[in-house]
Amino acid sequence: MVHFKRAESRAELDQILQLQQRNLPASIPSEVKKTEGFVTVEHDFELLEQMNTACKHFIAVDNNQVIGYALSMHPKFGDEIPILRPMFSEIKKRYSGTDFIVMGQICIDKNYRKQGIFRRLYEEMLKGIRPEFDCVITEVDSKNTRSMEAHYAIGFRKISTYVSDGHEWDLILLR
Repeated sequence: MVHFKRAESRAELDQILQLQQRNLPASIPSEVKKTEGFVTVEHDFELLEQMNTACKHFIAVDNNQVIGYALSMHPKFGDEIPILRPMFSEIKKRYSGTDFIVMGQICIDKNYRKQGIFRRLYEEMLKGIRPEFDCVITEVDSKNTRSMEAHYAIGFRKISTYVSDGHEWDLILLR
């Protein structure tokens, strides 16, 4: 039975990284990337742990195994991951509020997809970040059609589209 919680242990953080590794573009065939999506950023344990200390990540667990996650990225980490710096710059240009948390990455194990876990992770995230934060902001590579469709289906709205490092990104917000 899948349950949802905040990441608390080193084992859970390790399991997040293992799931991430299985879903990086280099780990999956191109046809699977189109139909199932992919994750872009590869985190190291130290940064993942620092992010978790600032605002605990949201995880879906089945039989003590992390089968999905939504990473919480406090805005103070905006300079820590080079590929995400343009997103934080775009947020500063396009969003005037200070009441947001960035969803740094979301991923569901392939055996658990299409079961509502994606939607439920975001529901848990919105409940869990309040009252400190009012909304979740993230970006999606426009080539990641599976992820784009899933985010818009649960209520994200577009703030802007921009190009960085040869990729087109939709910057999106959920309240």
